[in-house]
Amino acid sequence: MEYLLHLLIFVGIYVMLSQSLNLSAGFGGMISLAHAGFYGVGAYTAALFAINYQLNFLLILLIAMLLSGLLALVVSAIALRTIDSYFVICTLGIQFIIFSIMNNWMTLTKGPLGISGIPSVQLFGVGIGIGNRFAFLLLTLFFAALIFFFLKKLTSSSFGRTLRALSEDEIFTQSLGKNVYLTKVITFTISAMIAAIPGVLYAHYISYIDPTSFTVDESIFILSIVIIGGMRNLWGSIVAAAFLVFLPEVLRFVGMPSPIAANMRQIIYGVILIVMMFRYSKGLTRYE
Repeated sequence: MEYLLHLLIFVGIYVMLSQSLNLSAGFGGMISLAHAGFYGVGAYTAALFAINYQLNFLLILLIAMLLSGLLALVVSAIALRTIDSYFVICTLGIQFIIFSIMNNWMTLTKGPLGISGIPSVQLFGVGIGIGNRFAFLLLTLFFAALIFFFLKKLTSSSFGRTLRALSEDEIFTQSLGKNVYLTKVITFTISAMIAAIPGVLYAHYISYIDPTSFTVDESIFILSIVIIGGMRNLWGSIVAAAFLVFLPEVLRFVGMPSPIAANMRQIIYGVILIVMMFRYSKGLTRYE
């Protein structure tokens, strides 16, 4: 039961990450490989401020969102002057820079040694962390639901309609008098700010973080959830996150000789993903 709760918590974390990326990549047409970096900014902010300054969880959450948003604002102001694949390469570069800072700034992040002893979330005098998984799952689901309804409201607004239009035809959208560049910057910034939330939760839950959790591989995994779930499909991100988190665990129960078990699981996992992409090329669900 505890292990199931642990997996559900990670499903909630990846739901938040994929939905925040879906805002910029799906609705805004800005494929980013820097999302794990913003996720990491949230985690490291939580770790440093909780350990060094013993700040309140909600205050840490606000600081993490502001820092991640500020970084995204600077990044997008530069990167969005490029287009299409060039933008993707720019975000990849930003991901490498963020990871390098985490991995090499020893005095601040302790580099590859990581940061341990991160306290659990304190709400109403109750500690919520890895020792109380059910309560932490409820906290994770609360934020996941909050983000979902915020994004549904945002993407259904006039701002969201502008996003859909520019992702289809940027030149036509600009001819209608819409500020395409500003819209993209705002979208990318909001996306990064939301990504900081699961980062904060992750740090408080695991109580230890290091740079290996925020690599480009993690960014690719988050993007995979968005693609498999369906671009512009927030419900699809929920289904895809659960599918990709639980699938490796299900494969553990497939009986295979131990010398080849690990490699065979990876092969089967890859084959299933390829089949899913061909079978559900527009996403796992049809609802938007």
